[in-house]
Amino acid sequence: MILFRNLVLARGAKRLIDSASLQIHPGWRIGLVGANGSGKSTLFAALRGLLHADSGDLEIPAAWTIAHVAQETPALDTPAIEYALDGDAELRQLEADLRAAESAHDGHKIGELHARLQEIDGYGARARAAALLDGLGFLPDEIERPVASFSGGWRMRLNLAQALMCRSDLLLLDEPTNHLDLDAVIWLEKWLASYRGTLMLISHDRDFLDGTVDHILYLADQKLTLYSGNYSDFEGQKAAQLAQQQAMFERQQREIAHLESYINRFRAKATKARQAQSRIKALDRMERIAAAHVDTPFDFTIPAPQRAPDPMLVLDNVAAGYGDKRVLEGVKLTLRPGMRIGLLGPNGAGKSTLIRLLAGEAAPLAGERIEAKGLAVGYFAQHQLEHLRPDESPLAHFTRREPQTREQELRDYLGGFDFRGGMADTPIGPFSGGEKARLALALLVRGQPNLMLLDEPTNHLDLEMRHALTKALAEYEGSMVLVSHDRALLRTVCDAFLLVADGKVEAFDGDLDDYLAWLDARRARTAAVNVDTTAQQDKAARLQARADEKAERQTKLNRRRPLTKELEQLERKLEGWNGEKKLLDQRLADPALYANKADSTQLQTLLKRQAELAVMIEEGELRWLEIHTELEEIGEV
Repeated sequence: MILFRNLVLARGAKRLIDSASLQIHPGWRIGLVGANGSGKSTLFAALRGLLHADSGDLEIPAAWTIAHVAQETPALDTPAIEYALDGDAELRQLEADLRAAESAHDGHKIGELHARLQEIDGYGARARAAALLDGLGFLPDEIERPVASFSGGWRMRLNLAQALMCRSDLLLLDEPTNHLDLDAVIWLEKWLASYRGTLMLISHDRDFLDGTVDHILYLADQKLTLYSGNYSDFEGQKAAQLAQQQAMFERQQREIAHLESYINRFRAKATKARQAQSRIKALDRMERIAAAHVDTPFDFTIPAPQRAPDPMLVLDNVAAGYGDKRVLEGVKLTLRPGMRIGLLGPNGAGKSTLIRLLAGEAAPLAGERIEAKGLAVGYFAQHQLEHLRPDESPLAHFTRREPQTREQELRDYLGGFDFRGGMADTPIGPFSGGEKARLALALLVRGQPNLMLLDEPTNHLDLEMRHALTKALAEYEGSMVLVSHDRALLRTVCDAFLLVADGKVEAFDGDLDDYLAWLDARRARTAAVNVDTTAQQDKAARLQARADEKAERQTKLNRRRPLTKELEQLERKLEGWNGEKKLLDQRLADPALYANKADSTQLQTLLKRQAELAVMIEEGELRWLEIHTELEEIGEV
């Protein structure tokens, strides 16, 4: 097991963990939660042996294999599937040892290595790696592409595949869902359910935590506290603790009053669709968990739009894509005031393409995008973080946009996003991804959009900020189109869903649970098609192998027949020549032949014939050897 004994960890002069003592037993599945900057990644570094305790002890079994997701991916020419296979270090070592043993013709060693490969299912490793890459969203024709050809987000998926490929005793995953879409998140959640080792997971996705962990390790105020159960259980326990504090309780009541007010408004509007009922349940759940977040540093609302045209935006028979490649065809969509739409669909189906089209960042390849006068779009996507100015502070970003607004008003607004005191005046260059994402959201909200287009807005946000954003979006009175892998966010803020799949955009008649069932059915169909295709390919391969074998046999026969015939003829000739030469040798050995000088002509004739036979026999024997060598090379038929 993993043992913490009075553990103290610090980064520089800042103490992050103080006097932590606890035990983590083999097979436990731990969710490590806490605010950004509280020390979660530092604890992971200590578990990996990259950071030594300032005092106390951190003990991990010496024989354990520890797997983690690398944060950097070199631009390699290695194919993606080979890069994933590199995660199994023992497999790679066995393969190298096997090549060496084969070169040395060490039969005993070869046998031992093959036995070990059998034990670790090394012969199925490539199939496992392909399945991992498929689950993480790589297409079949992409797994042989070099690592260097993938973008940064896809390289992080390759790093995740490499970590999952490792047959580890301890698996450390730090925000593994940040670069995944909903399909891949669901797949990863199911994969982790079958993981047999000890899992420690940092995540800000409450649904993902609920589906993968059985303990929560909470890091706050330099203290590590272990809770039994998943994240929802932890929220309930934490809420009960905080509710004992009267000041916290009063703030909690105000929060719940806001939520109940929204729930009542929503009940009056939504009575038919299943997704509407799902949203009510989600908001009821928000009320239940609100107490666990009464001490959150984030508190902001999204102002109601001043006006909204109707319709706001129309896509009329639009095609969209990149260059000459069309991803979507025949899209017909009308956005009206108050619509709150979630985009669902498989990886690569075109959800982000549709969002960019709605935002006006991509022009239609066909059809029309009709924007109403008075439309105010607030668009959030990860690449927009690059447009922030690293040399400017959060306050400077707002002052530049609103030079007439009082500084204190801007500081108060930034405080709602936890940019307080000196942090509001600090250049954002060194800020974390989560802090930059918070600033981008603050800028977007400040613009009072009447249509918000959000593409994975929760990436890099911690649980408290996600909670605040979910609450603010739930109360937002404008229109919204959302792409997210955060199921809690989708359930809470979306009234309806559009399914983006197979080049089409269609209304999805169901809630998020129905979509997850749709995904399972689609995967099952794909798997069945793959099995059928594989079976057909195997049958074709067997037929082709038999045909190739038959053709090879025929080729061998065609080569062997003339050689065998020639060999038979040659052996008969050699037999005759050797017999004749033997008789000739006997006659030439008779002294009487040389005594009769009158027979000199006959003697010359016999000697000449003897020499001819010797040459013929020598050449015949050489040819006999050549034929036998060729027959051995051809092999048996």
